Amino acid sequence: MIRLGRIFCTLILLGVVLSGCWDRHELNDLAITVGVGFDKSGKEYLVTTQIVNPNEVASKKGSGYSTPITTFSASGVSVLEAARKLTTLTPRKIFASHLRILVISEELAREGVSKVLDGLSRDHEVRSDFYIIVAKGTTAAKVLQILTPIERIPANKMFKTLETSEKAWAPTVSVQLDRFIRNLSKPTRDSVLTGIRLNGDLEKGKSKSVLSETKPSTYLEYSGIALFKKDKLVDWLNAEESKGYNYIMGNVKSTMGHVTCPKGGTISLEIIRAKTKMKGHVVNGKPEINIQVFLEENVSEVQCQIDLLDPNTVSELERIVETKLKQVMFSTIKKAKQNKADIFGFGDAIEDASPKTWLKVKSDWENEFAKLKVNIDAEINIRRFGTTNNSIIVRPIEE
Repeated sequence: MIRLGRIFCTLILLGVVLSGCWDRHELNDLAITVGVGFDKSGKEYLVTTQIVNPNEVASKKGSGYSTPITTFSASGVSVLEAARKLTTLTPRKIFASHLRILVISEELAREGVSKVLDGLSRDHEVRSDFYIIVAKGTTAAKVLQILTPIERIPANKMFKTLETSEKAWAPTVSVQLDRFIRNLSKPTRDSVLTGIRLNGDLEKGKSKSVLSETKPSTYLEYSGIALFKKDKLVDWLNAEESKGYNYIMGNVKSTMGHVTCPKGGTISLEIIRAKTKMKGHVVNGKPEINIQVFLEENVSEVQCQIDLLDPNTVSELERIVETKLKQVMFSTIKKAKQNKADIFGFGDAIEDASPKTWLKVKSDWENEFAKLKVNIDAEINIRRFGTTNNSIIVRPIEE
């Protein structure tokens, strides 16, 4: 009898502990947040949330009375305090487990982002699989207020555009919270974030009328990469330098580019395969970095007179591409050296190659990085010419 009583009590306790509905939230009680923005508001932080309007998104046609999303903003001494203040504006609990994009204003990024990211990283309701971007020349609140065509939810548009441009164009980089914080925790490693720019009139961008335009008068565009030193934005990489960064880091999956033909005109090339190896070395007691880049390309468009069937011509074209690639990569390294920001992880490569040397230069790495010798070796292979060998605009000479 005593044994049966113990078993019965154990089953009751297990039922209480293993219950799966103790922390459930009804969908009708949640405000699903897909985008969050951080701005400065005097001495406080301004938090803006982009919340999905379920009535507009759930049905194919929508009710037609409201926009797909609504934004709310509140300020506070900390970002989490401001987020709690949002409950005075929205009838539902802010639910950020489906967060897709975090926008940080350029002003706040230049002051430092470690404080605002600390609370976000501690929040158990927030997953870390969203991307962080910087609002270039504008505020995060304004970016989140812009409506976008094709993708009805702007945060989803920003998320997917960032992934697509990184894979197909390569001047952007997708950085999630964990990776960014991991770089911030390393005293000798710096990080980057992609910038986003607001083009057009803000008021028009907030109106549903922008969704009915074949050519939107207001739109969001990714522009450049923000270069951070520790947790502060110090400079911007332009489009070419951003590509150079991705070449160095081995992030390029596919992209397009053009070079000048030997006799004038241009030829466009599609990179179909890219591989980068980075190694640290110590030469005469001084650290050096060797970078090897391999590119496999196809000819995409010819706008010049060139004989692609001539192996010597192709070899000359490969040398032209190699020269331009090195120029782009060196310009990126120069920009990073000017800001003494090791965004490439050169310090990690030196540590792997020679731990003893790293111990000597670690304490003054930013100055060592600024004068670090970097060698780049590039191998370019042009494989295919498409369905036509030479340019179709070149007419054969009649005999």
